[in-house]
Amino acid sequence: MFRLILLVLLFTSPLKAQVIDTSQGPIRVEVVADGLEFPWGFAFLPGGGVLVTERDGMLWLLQGGRREKVSGVPDVVARGQGGLLDVMVPRDFATSREVFLSFSKRQGGGLRADAGTALGVGRLEGTSLVDFRVIFEMAPGSSGGRHFGSRIVEAPDGRLFLTVGERGDRPAAQNLARHEGSVIRINRDGSVPGDNPFVGADGAQPEIWSYGHRNPQGATLGLDGRLWVVEHGAQGGDEVNRVQRGANYGWPVIAYGRHYSGAKIGEGTRKDGMEQPAFFWDPSIAPSGMMIYSGKLWPQWRGHVFVGSLKFDYLSRLNPAGWAEERLASDDTLRVRDVREGPDGAIWILSVGNGTLLRLAPG
Repeated sequence: MFRLILLVLLFTSPLKAQVIDTSQGPIRVEVVADGLEFPWGFAFLPGGGVLVTERDGMLWLLQGGRREKVSGVPDVVARGQGGLLDVMVPRDFATSREVFLSFSKRQGGGLRADAGTALGVGRLEGTSLVDFRVIFEMAPGSSGGRHFGSRIVEAPDGRLFLTVGERGDRPAAQNLARHEGSVIRINRDGSVPGDNPFVGADGAQPEIWSYGHRNPQGATLGLDGRLWVVEHGAQGGDEVNRVQRGANYGWPVIAYGRHYSGAKIGEGTRKDGMEQPAFFWDPSIAPSGMMIYSGKLWPQWRGHVFVGSLKFDYLSRLNPAGWAEERLASDDTLRVRDVREGPDGAIWILSVGNGTLLRLAPG
């Protein structure tokens, strides 16, 4: 109870704004909410509300100047990088009231508490998530507490994309019998679309849309409705990828960068039948969260790619015409975990380094 009262006070108290000088003039950084503990994802509700996840298993509703805990959230394995992860509000929320959550789900018993990436949905009624059910979970067999992926994207046709990390099991990302290291595509009820690329393929997991990914922690639709992801490399080689149906993105056979030990990764940077990234960072920035901007408030940035950096505490703006980068940073942009475009065109980011939800608007 004390923590809830404190959070409400933090959300409703006036908080200072900083200014970032950018190529399009000054941008004001407003602290919308602070006091969050390991926040991971957020999503906008019609009417001005915002849902925010905390990795340890909390879902918060920010609305009307208040912050309230949402009940009915699934049990999660909050270990390492796992826990309650992304949240997605579909376009038909006003009628369906559905909210989708990704999380690390316990798989198997014993002390190891193996966990896998899962996706579920419930109806938001007031501050309760009702009738929550799991509609997808990766095939059991992964262990450890890293590389869950977990970004959720609603496709233009209403189907769902979910990113799944390779869980530290590098060879599994090239094994179509495993979900590790893939982007999966399912219907809203969890069933498999008949036009998925590996439906009917011998031994393949039918949900897989693309594979050969390492740990995609950012995903979004381009202005043309096509899916993009950003994923962690090892020591170098963080990648921005335009996701194509059935494509292999190479991990761990090809990569830019090296293992943390300094050893070479796989066979080099190119191989026939494996996709090249649209852009990569070397050294790594530890990317998380991704948004492609509409241009509503900053027309010159229309179609530009925004990605959060967990390592260097900034928001990366990439111009796809040549992939030049501008780094947007202030004292508040610490370990940027998620980035979204708000309904009015403002840019919102979630900073896990200081537990804040930030709104960036023209200064």
